Amino acid sequence: MNVLADRLKACRNKLHLSQEYVANYMSMNRATITQIELGKRKVTAEELAKFSVLFGISADALLLGENIAMPETMFARSFSELDEKDQDEIMSLMQFKKLMKEQRRK
Repeated sequence: MNVLADRLKACRNKLHLSQEYVANYMSMNRATITQIELGKRKVTAEELAKFSVLFGISADALLLGENIAMPETMFARSFSELDEKDQDEIMSLMQFKKLMKEQRRK
């Protein structure tokens, strides 16, 4: 069992990222991500740092399994990179989802 590989896959799944998306971000092909997640390919220090940025958690968290549940960090980073129009659209969607949730409670 490769714990780092399992954590990388868990982070990717928690953030609903495809292997293709991660591969593009990491400048790798999808098959390489598959090999990493299966524990068949080791991760370099540089790759670990890049995974850390992508997933919005520290490299220590990836290596040691601490504080992995931080999708808000990634969302905030991604949100700040959008233009104002896209940010407004996402904020509207969030408000809509909140209203829908409140209506279901009634």
